[in-house]
Amino acid sequence: MTTEIKETSGEAQNCACCSKNRKYQQDFPIEWEGDHYVSRREMVKFLTLGSLLLAMANWATVFARKLVRRDSSAVKLLGPVSDLDKNGAMLFRYPTDESPCIAIRTPKGDLVAYSQVCTHLSCAVIYDKSESQLVCPCHRGIFNVDQGAPIAGPPTRALPRVKIEQRGDQIFATGWEA
Repeated sequence: MTTEIKETSGEAQNCACCSKNRKYQQDFPIEWEGDHYVSRREMVKFLTLGSLLLAMANWATVFARKLVRRDSSAVKLLGPVSDLDKNGAMLFRYPTDESPCIAIRTPKGDLVAYSQVCTHLSCAVIYDKSESQLVCPCHRGIFNVDQGAPIAGPPTRALPRVKIEQRGDQIFATGWEA
């Protein structure tokens, strides 16, 4: 037993000497009491809560945008009916100046209006008189003029439809259809 104690005390002396002579410890001293160790559990908890917070913020933004858009029932004058001849189109902005829309007089004589923003990648759709359809020139998306539903191409959702009314000789945008 006495030999084991001597060896242990000798190792303790060597370690104390080694720690004094290590050059890197002199150049890069570390204060272990001041170092804040983060465990894996704390890191995973932080990442999970951060991801959850970002996801909730995204959903809140989506729902707030839909609520604002539905409640925007401001009536806006688009112009005289004579601006839309049969099978013609008129561009307008509704409900704000950042929201491009298109009003169309179909070959049947019906008056329809849609958001001009393609539901695929937000390119501006244009009216093709010869085919009587809305076309997205970016990726060849094609929409039906009567319902705004996609016919061909990558878009999978219909264009948002604007409610329009004809009052006398004037056309008004009155809101969005759900």
